[in-house]
Amino acid sequence: MIAKLTGKAEILDSESIILDVNGVGYKVFVIQKLLESLRAPYSEPRTLFIYTHVRDDALDLYGFATKDELQLFKLIISVSGVGPKTGIHIMDKGVNAITQAVNQADVDFFTTVPRLGRKNSQKIIIELKSKLGSLKELDLTSDTSVTKDVVNALTSLGFSRQEAREALNQVSDQPTLEAKISQAIKLLGKK
Repeated sequence: MIAKLTGKAEILDSESIILDVNGVGYKVFVIQKLLESLRAPYSEPRTLFIYTHVRDDALDLYGFATKDELQLFKLIISVSGVGPKTGIHIMDKGVNAITQAVNQADVDFFTTVPRLGRKNSQKIIIELKSKLGSLKELDLTSDTSVTKDVVNALTSLGFSRQEAREALNQVSDQPTLEAKISQAIKLLGKK
Protein backbone atom coordinates (compact mmCIF):
# COMPACT_ATOMS: atom_id res chain seq x y z
CA MET A 1 0.00 0.00 0.00
CA ILE A 2 1.41 3.39 -0.98
CA ALA A 3 1.04 5.95 1.85
CA LYS A 4 3.27 8.87 0.85
CA LEU A 5 5.15 9.96 -2.25
CA THR A 6 7.72 12.72 -2.78
CA GLY A 7 8.73 13.88 -6.23
CA LYS A 8 8.42 16.51 -8.94
CA ALA A 9 4.86 17.09 -10.07
CA GLU A 10 3.66 17.61 -13.63
CA ILE A 11 0.02 18.35 -14.51
CA LEU A 12 -1.48 15.53 -16.55
CA ASP A 13 -5.08 16.69 -17.00
CA SER A 14 -7.82 18.63 -15.20
CA GLU A 15 -7.93 16.20 -12.25
CA SER A 16 -4.58 14.46 -12.00
CA ILE A 17 -0.82 14.90 -12.01
CA ILE A 18 2.20 12.76 -12.68
CA LEU A 19 4.47 12.63 -9.66
CA ASP A 20 8.01 11.69 -10.74
CA VAL A 21 9.60 9.75 -7.89
CA ASN A 22 13.19 8.82 -8.81
CA GLY A 23 12.29 8.25 -12.45
CA VAL A 24 9.00 6.45 -11.82
CA GLY A 25 5.89 8.45 -12.77
CA TYR A 26 2.82 7.89 -10.61
CA LYS A 27 -0.56 9.14 -11.80
CA VAL A 28 -2.20 10.79 -8.79
CA PHE A 29 -5.69 12.31 -8.61
CA VAL A 30 -5.62 15.57 -6.65
CA ILE A 31 -7.99 18.34 -5.54
CA GLN A 32 -8.27 21.46 -7.71
CA LYS A 33 -6.56 23.70 -5.14
CA LEU A 34 -3.44 21.56 -5.29
CA LEU A 35 -3.62 21.38 -9.08
CA GLU A 36 -3.79 25.19 -9.28
CA SER A 37 -0.74 25.54 -7.04
CA LEU A 38 1.21 23.39 -9.50
CA ARG A 39 0.40 25.64 -12.49
CA ALA A 40 3.04 28.15 -11.42
CA PRO A 41 6.63 27.16 -12.23
CA TYR A 42 7.61 24.82 -9.43
CA SER A 43 10.80 22.83 -9.42
CA GLU A 44 10.89 21.69 -5.81
CA PRO A 45 9.73 18.16 -5.02
CA ARG A 46 6.26 17.82 -3.49
CA THR A 47 5.23 15.39 -0.78
CA LEU A 48 1.72 14.00 -1.04
CA PHE A 49 -0.13 11.77 1.40
CA ILE A 50 -1.66 9.00 -0.68
CA TYR A 51 -4.86 7.00 -0.54
CA THR A 52 -4.56 3.84 -2.66
CA HIS A 53 -7.85 2.65 -4.12
CA VAL A 54 -7.81 -0.89 -5.51
CA ARG A 55 -10.49 -2.21 -7.83
CA ASP A 56 -10.68 -5.31 -10.00
CA ASP A 57 -9.56 -3.39 -13.07
CA ALA A 58 -7.47 -0.53 -11.64
CA LEU A 59 -5.25 0.80 -8.90
CA ASP A 60 -5.84 4.54 -8.41
CA LEU A 61 -3.85 6.93 -6.24
CA TYR A 62 -5.39 10.02 -4.59
CA GLY A 63 -2.97 12.60 -3.22
CA PHE A 64 -3.37 15.25 -0.52
CA ALA A 65 -1.08 17.96 0.80
CA THR A 66 -1.90 17.24 4.46
CA LYS A 67 -2.75 14.26 6.64
CA ASP A 68 -5.93 16.02 7.75
CA GLU A 69 -7.20 16.18 4.16
CA LEU A 70 -6.41 12.50 3.71
CA GLN A 71 -8.22 11.58 6.95
CA LEU A 72 -11.34 13.53 5.96
CA PHE A 73 -11.27 11.97 2.48
CA LYS A 74 -11.21 8.50 4.05
CA LEU A 75 -14.20 9.40 6.23
CA ILE A 76 -16.13 10.72 3.23
CA ILE A 77 -15.58 7.63 1.09
CA SER A 78 -16.52 5.39 4.02
CA VAL A 79 -20.10 6.57 3.44
CA SER A 80 -21.91 3.97 1.32
CA GLY A 81 -22.62 5.27 -2.17
CA VAL A 82 -19.70 7.74 -2.18
CA GLY A 83 -16.67 6.61 -4.14
CA PRO A 84 -13.22 8.18 -4.38
CA LYS A 85 -14.00 10.11 -7.60
CA THR A 86 -16.94 11.83 -5.89
CA GLY A 87 -14.94 12.14 -2.66
CA ILE A 88 -12.15 14.08 -4.39
CA HIS A 89 -14.73 16.53 -5.77
CA ILE A 90 -16.15 16.99 -2.27
CA MET A 91 -12.63 17.64 -0.96
CA ASP A 92 -12.32 20.54 -3.43
CA LYS A 93 -14.61 22.46 -1.07
CA GLY A 94 -11.99 22.46 1.70
CA VAL A 95 -11.75 20.75 5.07
CA ASN A 96 -13.20 23.60 7.13
CA ALA A 97 -16.13 24.20 4.76
CA ILE A 98 -17.00 20.48 4.72
CA THR A 99 -16.81 20.24 8.51
CA GLN A 100 -19.02 23.31 8.88
CA ALA A 101 -21.55 22.00 6.32
CA VAL A 102 -21.84 18.70 8.20
CA ASN A 103 -22.23 20.48 11.54
CA GLN A 104 -24.96 22.71 10.11
CA ALA A 105 -26.62 19.86 8.16
CA ASP A 106 -26.29 21.89 4.94
CA VAL A 107 -27.53 19.45 2.27
CA ASP A 108 -27.39 22.13 -0.44
CA PHE A 109 -23.64 22.51 0.11
CA PHE A 110 -23.08 18.89 -0.91
CA THR A 111 -25.59 18.82 -3.79
CA THR A 112 -23.40 21.33 -5.68
CA VAL A 113 -20.79 18.58 -6.06
CA PRO A 114 -20.96 16.78 -9.43
CA ARG A 115 -22.47 13.27 -9.28
CA LEU A 116 -23.77 13.79 -5.74
CA GLY A 117 -27.52 13.84 -5.26
CA ARG A 118 -29.67 14.88 -2.35
CA LYS A 119 -29.99 11.37 -0.90
CA ASN A 120 -26.23 10.76 -0.75
CA SER A 121 -25.69 14.30 0.57
CA GLN A 122 -28.00 13.52 3.46
CA LYS A 123 -26.18 10.23 4.04
CA ILE A 124 -22.84 12.04 4.24
CA ILE A 125 -24.18 14.47 6.83
CA ILE A 126 -25.78 11.73 8.94
CA GLU A 127 -22.76 9.43 8.89
CA LEU A 128 -20.07 12.10 9.30
CA LYS A 129 -21.89 13.95 12.09
CA SER A 130 -21.11 11.09 14.47
CA LYS A 131 -17.47 11.01 13.32
CA LEU A 132 -16.78 14.73 13.65
CA GLY A 133 -15.58 14.23 17.20
CA SER A 134 -12.61 12.37 15.80
CA LEU A 135 -12.13 15.11 13.20
CA LYS A 136 -12.04 17.76 15.90
CA GLU A 137 -9.37 15.75 17.68
CA LEU A 138 -7.17 16.17 14.58
CA ASP A 139 -7.02 19.96 15.04
CA LEU A 140 -8.14 20.68 11.46
CA THR A 141 -8.14 24.42 12.09
CA SER A 142 -4.97 26.42 11.92
CA ASP A 143 -4.47 27.14 15.61
CA THR A 144 -2.19 29.76 17.04
CA SER A 145 0.45 28.61 19.48
CA VAL A 146 -1.58 30.15 22.35
CA THR A 147 -4.65 28.10 21.37
CA LYS A 148 -2.58 24.92 21.23
CA ASP A 149 -0.98 25.71 24.59
CA VAL A 150 -4.38 26.22 26.24
CA VAL A 151 -5.82 23.03 24.74
CA ASN A 152 -2.71 21.04 25.74
CA ALA A 153 -2.83 22.43 29.30
CA LEU A 154 -6.50 21.52 29.69
CA THR A 155 -6.07 18.02 28.22
CA SER A 156 -3.15 17.39 30.58
CA LEU A 157 -5.60 18.11 33.42
CA GLY A 158 -7.90 15.35 32.17
CA PHE A 159 -10.37 17.25 29.98
CA SER A 160 -11.09 16.03 26.44
CA ARG A 161 -9.84 18.07 23.47
CA GLN A 162 -13.42 18.86 22.53
CA GLU A 163 -14.22 20.16 26.04
CA ALA A 164 -11.02 22.20 26.00
CA ARG A 165 -11.83 23.75 22.62
CA GLU A 166 -15.40 24.59 23.67
CA ALA A 167 -14.15 26.26 26.84
CA LEU A 168 -11.46 28.12 24.91
CA ASN A 169 -14.08 29.54 22.54
CA GLN A 170 -15.86 31.05 25.55
CA VAL A 171 -12.73 32.64 27.06
CA SER A 172 -11.04 33.88 23.88
CA ASP A 173 -11.35 37.50 25.07
CA GLN A 174 -8.86 36.94 27.92
CA PRO A 175 -5.57 38.82 27.35
CA THR A 176 -2.98 36.27 28.54
CA LEU A 177 -2.38 32.56 28.28
CA GLU A 178 -2.65 32.12 32.05
CA ALA A 179 -5.96 34.00 32.16
CA LYS A 180 -7.40 31.86 29.35
CA ILE A 181 -6.40 28.64 31.12
CA SER A 182 -7.71 29.87 34.47
CA GLN A 183 -11.09 30.94 33.05
CA ALA A 184 -11.42 27.74 31.01
CA ILE A 185 -10.78 25.63 34.14
CA LYS A 186 -13.46 27.59 36.02
CA LEU A 187 -15.94 27.04 33.18
CA LEU A 188 -15.15 23.34 32.91
CA GLY A 189 -15.31 22.95 36.68
CA LYS A 190 -18.90 24.16 36.70
CA LYS A 191 -20.03 21.40 34.33
